[in-house]
Amino acid sequence: MHPRILCFVLGALAAFGASATVVYKWVDADGVVHYSDQAVPGAEKIYTSSAAKSGTVVPLAGVANPGAKKPSKPGLEFTQFAITSPAADQTFFGDEVVGVNLALAPGLKPNQVITWHLNGKQLTDQPPDATSFALPRLDRGTYAIAATVTDQATGESLSTGSVSFFVRQPSALSPQHK
Repeated sequence: MHPRILCFVLGALAAFGASATVVYKWVDADGVVHYSDQAVPGAEKIYTSSAAKSGTVVPLAGVANPGAKKPSKPGLEFTQFAITSPAADQTFFGDEVVGVNLALAPGLKPNQVITWHLNGKQLTDQPPDATSFALPRLDRGTYAIAATVTDQATGESLSTGSVSFFVRQPSALSPQHK
């Protein structure tokens, strides 16, 4: 066999023998580890032969790891964000006005709005920047109030926990709460 052909064949065999098998590893949103021979966004590239050290992990370029925490957007970061009035499980009697207050610091930015929900229904009579208002004359019952701040530029939103409160009406049998 001609020396040039022999060198070519040996070089080709060496290249085939040195080629690495690549396996992609990733963790889904539920924390389950997956392996595949197909590239998946966020997967780590693992070489399984002698071309690279066995178990060498090379992150797939340009793709984020889905298991990693996403950086929070600075638009809706508040040091204070809670309904301070009414208090949880507070009871109001008769014609008492229920004062509602949202502690919010820092304040709203120009592209942010507040929506209020009472028992799951949006209160449409409140201005989009209202951090406090009054609920006059509510019927007897149990109520839940919550607030949501939405950044209209990004669509990002952040909601408070729901605060439950009660309204009782005086009764002819129990007139002491007039």
